[in-house]
Amino acid sequence: MTDGPDGIRLDKWLFFARVFKSRAIAVERIEAGGVRVNDQPCNKPGKLVRPGDRVVVSAFGHVRAMEITGLGQRRGPATEAQALYHDLDAEA
Repeated sequence: MTDGPDGIRLDKWLFFARVFKSRAIAVERIEAGGVRVNDQPCNKPGKLVRPGDRVVVSAFGHVRAMEITGLGQRRGPATEAQALYHDLDAEA
């Protein structure tokens, strides 16, 4: 699977959004079963995600729920990364 105009690989998005420090760590966590996309378990790092998808990540003793709002083009500064998602935990 490759990135397209309407989607991006899950591992790449998690890296761009600064959820993980590297894509390799994101791949490990996804393959270990620590990530759900739209309430479905996901163990494939190449799964395409799009704006509007909901991602739940269980890592480092925390669970984090986010809704994708942007795909990103690079791993930028934290302010740029925060614009890629809406934190669903803040609503609770």
